Amino acid sequence: MGLFSFIKEAGEKLFGGKDAAAATAPQDLNAAAGAAIEKYISTQNLGVSDVKVAFDAGKVTVTGVAPTQAAKEKVTLCCGNVSSVSDVTNNMTVTNPEPEAKYYDVVSGDTLSAISKKMYGDANKYMTIFEANKPMLSDPNKIYPGQKLRIPAL
Repeated sequence: MGLFSFIKEAGEKLFGGKDAAAATAPQDLNAAAGAAIEKYISTQNLGVSDVKVAFDAGKVTVTGVAPTQAAKEKVTLCCGNVSSVSDVTNNMTVTNPEPEAKYYDVVSGDTLSAISKKMYGDANKYMTIFEANKPMLSDPNKIYPGQKLRIPAL
């Protein structure tokens, strides 16, 4: 899995604000951002272990061990669908390798049904996309422009 690009202004707002104002050095901000992303990944219960996130000027590098390719890909999305992140390099190892999924960048007006129609030729397969992006997605009707989604093979 190579380098993935994300829209820097879109996504979860995990860091910044008062914590950023309190930090005095860029390395403090980078360390705080990396820690916030690690914490976010741990809340997703993906079964990954030994996760380490390095953040530097919008670029994230993540290492660790994932039980499946899907879990590894979800970690990529956890890192990239965060405000202030522009690129993710996922260097995690996978215990049980599988084929990689495709990715889709959500644009204004998209719905999971419309994405499913584009990617699978069948709008009714939208739940496959929803399930592939859980727990980051909590509702199939709540996607936003700039978000990157996993599109698994059928």
